[in-house]
Amino acid sequence: MSFPLLTATAALPAIGAIATAAVPAARRTAAKWLALFFSLGTLALAIAVLVRFDPDGDRYQLTESHSWISDFGVRYELGVDGIGVALVALTALLIPFIVLAGWHDADPLETGSRRWRPTQGFFALILAVEAMVILSFEATDVFLFYIFFEAMLIPMYFLIGGFGDRAHEHGEKVASTQRSYAAVKFLLYNLVGGLIMLAAVIGLYVVAGNFSLQEIAEARANGSLDMATNTERWLFLGFFFAFAVKAPLWPLHTWLPNAMQEATAPVAVLITAVVDKVGTFAMLRFCLQLFPEASKWATPAILVLALISIVYGALLAVGQRDIKRLIAYASISHFGFIIMGIFAMTSQGQSGATLYMVNHGISTAALMLVAGFLISRRGSRLIADYGGVQKVAPVLAGTFLIGGLATLSLPGLAPFVSEFLVLVGTFTRYPAIGIIATFGIVLAALYTLVLYQRTMTGPVKPEVSAMPDLRVREIAVVAPLIVLLVFLGVYPKPVTDIVNPAVKQTLSDVQKKDPQPEVEAAK
Repeated sequence: MSFPLLTATAALPAIGAIATAAVPAARRTAAKWLALFFSLGTLALAIAVLVRFDPDGDRYQLTESHSWISDFGVRYELGVDGIGVALVALTALLIPFIVLAGWHDADPLETGSRRWRPTQGFFALILAVEAMVILSFEATDVFLFYIFFEAMLIPMYFLIGGFGDRAHEHGEKVASTQRSYAAVKFLLYNLVGGLIMLAAVIGLYVVAGNFSLQEIAEARANGSLDMATNTERWLFLGFFFAFAVKAPLWPLHTWLPNAMQEATAPVAVLITAVVDKVGTFAMLRFCLQLFPEASKWATPAILVLALISIVYGALLAVGQRDIKRLIAYASISHFGFIIMGIFAMTSQGQSGATLYMVNHGISTAALMLVAGFLISRRGSRLIADYGGVQKVAPVLAGTFLIGGLATLSLPGLAPFVSEFLVLVGTFTRYPAIGIIATFGIVLAALYTLVLYQRTMTGPVKPEVSAMPDLRVREIAVVAPLIVLLVFLGVYPKPVTDIVNPAVKQTLSDVQKKDPQPEVEAAK
């Protein structure tokens, strides 16, 4: 290609971040519109990538390769397969909604007061995260991927710690302390994972002599690069640990509930619907391609951890009093399904896991953003402070219900298809794991319906009696997400057609085939 489309898709939000940050402090509204403009421009480029991508073509397409640090074999190498292009599209799709939903989240805390927050910085940081996430999905050089895998932690740290949720029952001072705690915990957990991965990246270079994912994977496949068994397993564990922290997988998950609770709703969506997907994506791209034998060796233990995440996350979601913490624990449960699908090592499981990444991003965005609109009206995250909202704000309640039903994977909504594929793919190879995992679906119905019942139904509490319904801007945020949930729920083929060839190639990397059915088809 003469035009570097992948570079442009990541560079545009990076340029937007710089331009937005440079807007004068008095021009807050201009900064918002500029951020929205760049996010929509990035979406247009992501659509161009999607259109140019041929699912039946080469494994990595729209590739770019340039020498960078030649002494160490580091190259600026980009390329997307079906899984990467789907997640680039998801990221670019969600950012404009995140910007619109957070339109007033960084406004001055008090009119005419010096207690202000840099609005320009808030939107610039969101665009910076978008650029780094997109480059992570596109990078085919391991060292290049590592740089952006780690670099995205810095803007996320400031988004969590500097622009936290204003709804706090103990006042601004306590809220500031808890935001700082959540931001530091997020940073430390992910930095530890990143440092362990860095050691594994260096070890990979010592063994392979370069950082190119494609070259190393090809060398592993044709036998020209033979790793000792113990070496491969240690390198795998170094990569997987970092990805499991990001994902997040039990027991490395504890940073997520704090981060989502203290962040604004749009930033919470950025965390769980966008940033965390880098972890599960990297398991498919790097763990399985670079370390196929170690991936099979670790599969039983990883499936048990994924199963614990499913049940544990759902159980804790049932008992939550805070709306945002409930959604956070629900996401931990959903990530357990995604990781289970990846390591089931079946085409249905991995297709379902990839589809789940896309569908979870859309459904979590819908539910969390509506929850954010609800919380901003009442000024409280506590479930007990609500009741009867559907009588005074029916559109808000209705969209909240659809988001919740998508979270519990109701048939007809997008997450159902992906969850069904994950369970089928797991059951065909590990029936006991698949059966136990279905318990997570039952718990999902429990925590979702109880949340809706306690907040939206029953007598109208005096504190919500004058609550306004969704405004035009808020409807513009939620309505397209709901349309996508319904569309992909009844017709997921556009996504599965893109990801299925990449999934088959990934299974080929680990030399796995789908189990043969025990009962022959009727002739």
